[in-house]
Amino acid sequence: MSHWLIKSEPEMFGIADLARVGREPWNGVRNYQARNFMWKDMRPGELALFYHSNAKPSGIVGIARVGGPPRPDPTQFDAASEYFDPKASASAPRWWLVDFEYVATLPHMLSLAEIKADPTLAAMAVCQRGSRLSINPVSASHFARVCQLGGWDGAGSQAAPPPLVPTPYGPL
Repeated sequence: MSHWLIKSEPEMFGIADLARVGREPWNGVRNYQARNFMWKDMRPGELALFYHSNAKPSGIVGIARVGGPPRPDPTQFDAASEYFDPKASASAPRWWLVDFEYVATLPHMLSLAEIKADPTLAAMAVCQRGSRLSINPVSASHFARVCQLGGWDGAGSQAAPPPLVPTPYGPL
């Protein structure tokens, strides 16, 4: 089972928003590497660190769970959307998303400065210069350390993941 870090600006959609709605499609991702993480690598039930970017301070504020298999991002087909892609079609989608479910808000937000200061976490992609991806894989040891420093004991994270569902767009 993999772990992830997902970034969002709190003014656009923060951990409080995810807590309020419970589940949200992670649409609008328009970077091929981040798209491929969702499309090819993420599996239902995997946990993600929720990171507030462009915040003062930026940092990890909560935990989310991949809530289902990948599916085409519908915003790519909507000409009125800022995420419209004229090269995408229903038979050949270019952009994918997964849903994320709210799991927890960390009792202690872990700021980027705190992450960088911890020798165990300093190697995380979010600490690396030039790392701007909105989705990154996270090692199990880094995930556990963030949870420890953030004061989260894992309560509410043990639900069985839903089964994988084949799609007409390829294997999951």
